[in-house]
Amino acid sequence: MKFLDLAKVYLRSGSGGGGSVSFRREKFIEYGGPDGGDGGKGGSVWAEAVDGLNTLIDFRYQQHWFADNGRPGMGANRTGASGDDIVLKVPAGTEILDEDQETVIADLVNVGDRVQLAKGGNGGFGNLHFKTSTNQAPRRANPGQPGVERTIWLRLKLIADVGLLGLPNAGKSTFLAATSNARPKIADYPFTTLHPKLGVVGIDNTEFVVADIPGLIEGASEGKGIGDRFLGHVERCAVLLHLIDGTVNDPAEDYRTIITELEAYGGALADKPRITVLNKIDALDAELTEMQRAEVAEASGGEVMVMSGVAGQGVPEVLRALRRVIDAERKAELPPEEDAPWQP
Repeated sequence: MKFLDLAKVYLRSGSGGGGSVSFRREKFIEYGGPDGGDGGKGGSVWAEAVDGLNTLIDFRYQQHWFADNGRPGMGANRTGASGDDIVLKVPAGTEILDEDQETVIADLVNVGDRVQLAKGGNGGFGNLHFKTSTNQAPRRANPGQPGVERTIWLRLKLIADVGLLGLPNAGKSTFLAATSNARPKIADYPFTTLHPKLGVVGIDNTEFVVADIPGLIEGASEGKGIGDRFLGHVERCAVLLHLIDGTVNDPAEDYRTIITELEAYGGALADKPRITVLNKIDALDAELTEMQRAEVAEASGGEVMVMSGVAGQGVPEVLRALRRVIDAERKAELPPEEDAPWQP
């Protein structure tokens, strides 16, 4: 299945049915009076986050979603049938944006979240509604209310606990393949990863989800390389894992390149908890490993861990560090517990 994280959708809710102008006509009843029924309500358009989806590919092949119109009213005070609603089923983590791609209409984070995107039009009143003491035979009825037509954008942001960051060929896909059952493409050329990948990682009888996105390069915020369009998939992560290739000549410069792109992207992404790891130490001796680690530590101003995704060296320690940050972040998001009432 092709991964698609952005889709343009055209919506239209159903129009309400028109009211009926009708009079009761039966044998031996001289003054039957008005009996025109109301029109039915038009169908609405909803969006709902459902389980089992991780892409917006369905909206590549169906971009137009139109709800049914309400049926007109009829004689004998019969109300027209209401139009059926339609529901756009989207993956959890989908943002719904207005046509300007900036105004957020809704953010469907959890499975079961639901929002109305276009309300159906009300049905018109039949002539029975206009009967008064001075107007016993009204010959007017209301038309149905027209439906709402709008254009929206759906933008998917994957929900994961850990987001992988780094330059191309920093070892992100190798780390994901070594720690989970995910099988991303791995090769010795840049931009092997073209679409985000998810993997479930386990450590010490606990599991968390890791998201691997295409590598960033200098100028990604300006559209160079694949650009920064996939950075939205790590916005919801509790912690970022920044991998740096330990075999390059200047790992500190690689670190600064990624941080610069995060800051240029904006939002709170650059302020998220981040663990920096020097990768591929299996290709270095102990002295060179320490020298490279010290350079990155000086540039970052914090602790730098070392590991080798291929050899598995230092991987459990990195996973445990990630687990600690995830637990702390999720605990901070919980609402404060209310004090129990005092009892003697």
